[in-house]
Amino acid sequence: MNRRSFITITGAALGTALLHPPTMADGNSTNHTQISTPDTVTALIDGKLVELTSQDGKTWQNQGVAAFLSAHGANTHIAIQAPRGALSTVTLSWKIPIRSSAKILNDHWERTYGDISWHSPSTSEILPWYFLERDGKATNGFGVKTGAATFCYWKILGEELQLTLDTRSGSQGVVLGDRILHAAEIVTLRGHESESAFQAAQRFMKLMCDKAHMPKAPVYGINDWYFSYGDTSEKLILQHTAMMAPLTEGLSNRPFSVIDAGWFKGNPAQIDDCCWGDDMKNPDEKFPDMGALAHKIKRMDMRPGIWTRPLCGSYKDAKSLLLPSVPGRDNPNKPVLDPSIPENLNRIKDYFKLYNQWGYEMVKFDFTSDDIFGKWGFEMLRDGRMTDSDWRMYDNSKTNAEIILELYKTIRAAAGETYIIGCNTISHLSAGLFELNRIGDDTSGLKWETTLKMGVNTLAFRGIHHGTFYAADADCVGLTTKVPWNKNKQWMELLARSGTPMFISAQPDATGPEQKSFLKKCFEIASKPQALCEPLDWMETPTPSHWKLDGKKQSFNWS
Repeated sequence: MNRRSFITITGAALGTALLHPPTMADGNSTNHTQISTPDTVTALIDGKLVELTSQDGKTWQNQGVAAFLSAHGANTHIAIQAPRGALSTVTLSWKIPIRSSAKILNDHWERTYGDISWHSPSTSEILPWYFLERDGKATNGFGVKTGAATFCYWKILGEELQLTLDTRSGSQGVVLGDRILHAAEIVTLRGHESESAFQAAQRFMKLMCDKAHMPKAPVYGINDWYFSYGDTSEKLILQHTAMMAPLTEGLSNRPFSVIDAGWFKGNPAQIDDCCWGDDMKNPDEKFPDMGALAHKIKRMDMRPGIWTRPLCGSYKDAKSLLLPSVPGRDNPNKPVLDPSIPENLNRIKDYFKLYNQWGYEMVKFDFTSDDIFGKWGFEMLRDGRMTDSDWRMYDNSKTNAEIILELYKTIRAAAGETYIIGCNTISHLSAGLFELNRIGDDTSGLKWETTLKMGVNTLAFRGIHHGTFYAADADCVGLTTKVPWNKNKQWMELLARSGTPMFISAQPDATGPEQKSFLKKCFEIASKPQALCEPLDWMETPTPSHWKLDGKKQSFNWS
C-alpha cells in the first residue's frame, strides 16, 4: 500500500499513516521508523508565504529559498538555505486521514504550567517539540531531536499534520546570508502493542536526546524560597541549614543547601523586587561575604548552592548591550542583556566562574526564557506567538534557538564541575547540557492547590524526561504553616520515592518533631538511586493519584 492510499483509511492513527521503515537512505535497522515525505513545504520570507516545490521529495525550493531533506539513520534531517531576505518560518505538511478517537500527550517550550495531559487533539493547539499519540493499542511519537537550531512545533489540523520550524531572530526573520542552517532533525516512534504508553514515552525520549548530562548521584536538599520568598539573609540561610543538616547525618551522598533569590544587591531604581538586582555578582548587605557563607554551609556538611538571573542587566549598562523595550519587557528599571552580544556572554561566563570560586557546588539559573521573549511559556502557546512587537537581536544572522543554545553552552562551559539547574529554561535546548532542569512552574508554600497543579502534574507527565534529557526537578515541598501537612507529607513521599530530585523549603514554625522524623526518612530515601516513578492513571486525570514506586503500587489522596 503506497503512502497516498493511506489517506483513504478513515480513522487511522498518525503512526499507521505516516510512519514506515526508513527509505530515504540505505537504513540498516528495521526497528526504527521514518516519517513519510511531506506533501507540501512552505516558507515565510520577507513577510511573504512561498510554496516550495520538489521533484524528488528531498530538495524543495522556490524564490531563493531551499529546504533539503535527508536521511540520518531513521531520522529526517532538515537543512535550510535562504541567501536573500529575512526567513521567519519553514513549514512541512503531511496529508492525514480523518482521525479516530486517539489521544495525544503535549509538551511545552520551557516549563509546564499544570497544563499537560492525555487529551483529544485540537486544531488550535500548538505542540512544542514533540507529541505522543495513543491510538488505543500502541503509542506513536512525533518530534525533533534536542539541541535544534530552530524552535519547532507541530499542529494537527483536521486532515493535515504540520511541523513548523521557527527561524526568527527576535520577532523578525533571520538573515542567513550564504550559510546553510542545519535546522532540525525529525525523530519518530511507531509503538508496539506489547508496551505501555509510559514505556513507549520513555523509549521516545531516548531517541530525541543522545545522552543526558546527569549528576553523579541523586540530588536532594533544601531551598529557602517557599517560606522566605526572597526576604532572606545569611542568618536565615544558616538557621535553615542548621535545622535540616542533622536530619541527613550518616548519609554518604550529601544534600544541597540552595540560596535562592534575594542574596544580591538590588537596583536602586527598582522597588520591592526580590528577583532583580544591580547585577548578579554584588551581594546585598544582609549577605556580607558569599564565599564565606558557602564555606559555613560546607562546615555543616551540606553542599552550597546559589540562585542567579544571568540576563539581569545593571541600570548602569549602556543601551547598546540591552534587548529593546517591548511589551512584556518594557520596564527600563529591569534591563535585560542581549544574549547575542559576545561581551554579554563573557560577562555571564564570569558570573559562573565567580560562583565556582566562592565555593558553590550548584547554580540555579532562572528567567532566561521570559527575559528574552517577554512571555511565559503558556502565553506563547495561548496566542501562538513566542514574542510580541517588532524587534530583533543584535546578531540577526542567528536564530533565537541558536542564540539561546550558545548562551546555555557558555554557562555549561563556565560552570566546570559545578552542577547546573535551569529554571524557566527552554527544555529541548537544556537537554544534554545541564544536570538538572525545573520541569514545571512554581509549587507553593502558600496554597496546596498550586502544588497539586504545578508539582504533581509536571512530575506525572514530564517525569519521562528524567535520565534521558536531564534530572527532572518537579520543584519543592513548601513545608509551611499555610499548607496542610497531610498534603505536603504525601507530596514529599512521592518526590522522595520518585527517583527524581527532591528539595524542601522548611519554615521553622512548621517543622516540628513529626515533620522532622518524616523528613529524615525521606532524605534517606532520596539520597539513594530509585526507579523512576510511573503514574498509573495519567490517561484519566491531569493529577494522577495512583503511582508505581519502586515496582509497588501506591495511591495518594490529593483531594
